[in-house]
Amino acid sequence: MKVFTVQFEFEQPGLEPKTIVGAAGESVLEIALENGIELQHNCGGVCGCSTCHIYVLQGIETLPEISEKEEDFIDRAVNPRVESRLACQCELGGNLRVKLPDQTQFLGH
Repeated sequence: MKVFTVQFEFEQPGLEPKTIVGAAGESVLEIALENGIELQHNCGGVCGCSTCHIYVLQGIETLPEISEKEEDFIDRAVNPRVESRLACQCELGGNLRVKLPDQTQFLGH
């Protein structure tokens, strides 16, 4: 089994970066949740919303190609950028560095 690292950075003040090891094929959302990193996922991680929106700062070329469905949901995300992806669709294929938008912006938080 191949393993890779995901370096998580946070827009939310007071959260320190974390580097976590994950297995090839695991999604960034799964890795975050398994390691106590709070990342919204209103649809349950099935590419049905935009709440697990992240910014991929390094390693975007190691991820599966973005689908039209994912692009449509990213367009609805808060502050989308060129490096935006949905964490539920980012399956590890290499080392990544990602930034999580401030999770306190979501209702019900």
